[in-house]
Amino acid sequence: MICPESLETGLEQTFRHILETRMQGMPIIHERLVVQAVDFRWWDGHCLGVLITPWFLNLMLLPAEGDDWRGLRVGEKVDHVFPSGRYEFIIGEEEALGRYQMCSLFSPVFEFADQEAAVATARAALAAIMDEENRDTSGFAEQIKAFCWCGEPEAAEAVSGVLPAPRRLTRRTFLTGGQAGKEVE
Repeated sequence: MICPESLETGLEQTFRHILETRMQGMPIIHERLVVQAVDFRWWDGHCLGVLITPWFLNLMLLPAEGDDWRGLRVGEKVDHVFPSGRYEFIIGEEEALGRYQMCSLFSPVFEFADQEAAVATARAALAAIMDEENRDTSGFAEQIKAFCWCGEPEAAEAVSGVLPAPRRLTRRTFLTGGQAGKEVE
């Protein structure tokens, strides 16, 4: 079932306005791309699709009518499970649109030759997340995420021997590129 056209239209209008105002002159703008909502459909009570802009390509979730996601804070992360696995979305809000959830696929978007390539990629991404053949059943991606971003000791034990042990990063190591205390030739 297709989402109401008014949701796609409102999404496009909002991000066109952002392009014409806040994004003017930004170096991350891909001049061959335009704002376009691609293949929005109902999924798990929300409208799901891809939004293409000249600066990003994101999976987007829009709330059903009567649901404004006010219980969620802007910037909060929410996981959604699709047939291909778990994906992290971030809560965003625009005055003209209200709250929405986004999952970045590409940002910036300079790798796309043109709008046609971006639309094809958007459609392929939507198909891929709905295909359980793409599910990572090893759990390795979750272990890496926990280890790299959270520093959880349990995750470190789970991937020990698989990933190199992390070095403690100090300000001195960062500023000297790890050369502090070493004789430099």
